[in-house]
Amino acid sequence: MIEIIHLKIIREIEKQKSMTAAAETLCLTQPALSHAIRKLEQNLQISLWRREGKYMQLTQAGQELLNLAHRILPQIEYNEAKLKQYAQGNIGSLKIGMECHPCYQWLLKITAPYIKKWSHVEIDVKQKFKFGGLGALFNYEIDILITPDPILKSDLHFESVFNYEQILVVGPAHPFRSLSYITPEQMASETLLTYPVEPSRLDIYSLFMTQKGIIPRHHKIIETTDIILQMVENNRGVTALPHWLVQENQDRFDIYPVRLGKDGIPKQLFIGSRKSDQTINYLNAFIQLAKQISFPMST
Repeated sequence: MIEIIHLKIIREIEKQKSMTAAAETLCLTQPALSHAIRKLEQNLQISLWRREGKYMQLTQAGQELLNLAHRILPQIEYNEAKLKQYAQGNIGSLKIGMECHPCYQWLLKITAPYIKKWSHVEIDVKQKFKFGGLGALFNYEIDILITPDPILKSDLHFESVFNYEQILVVGPAHPFRSLSYITPEQMASETLLTYPVEPSRLDIYSLFMTQKGIIPRHHKIIETTDIILQMVENNRGVTALPHWLVQENQDRFDIYPVRLGKDGIPKQLFIGSRKSDQTINYLNAFIQLAKQISFPMST
């Protein structure tokens, strides 16, 4: 049976023109090298070399084996090097799940420099995250989860990226615009515009209205941030968004932030990953870069 060591031996002998030099390069003793070749010749019942004076010349069978070595060994060596890079966390794929619907603009600020630095890492972003983030992490459907609502599990690690405040966003003609904050009761007459997320997972419900038994007059679902802000700008409803996202868009839309309650709704954005993946270089690099791209808390 032809083994990889046989291919390495015949290639090295041909390269070095010396069995002694080939043995040294392959970290073998010359007797061990000779034994390996002799055993192969016996098993295949062929001769790989013939002696011509002081020199050893490959037979036709030996040349065929050398041709095989030139075809096979570069592929093996390439894949061995690539597997080492995988082991060191320098190449791979990074599947990102997002439970923070308005975080897409923030994510773009991370992926742009990340892709340039980690050119051998493939990125896949699941922005419209319809299934449970924790389940996706456990099932290896995603590698990291961007979420404002981490759930502590022994096999997962959540790292805080930055703090922010969830605020109400109103248009230029809305009566709330002049207020420093609003109460839950004031939302009862409003049309609330939100992403397609269950109300129980929306902060304006769970942390603001529900505790007072309040629901808005109307609740409309809209897929994209720009359409939501266009609707708000034209006084077709109000929405609740992170304060940093409002700041990012105030040069594009005539919109105004209003605090939800006297003390506001402070939040944090987290990146979750499996604890078993914490040694992966490119994953850790993404998290560290994300922590540098943050926004100041509103005041």
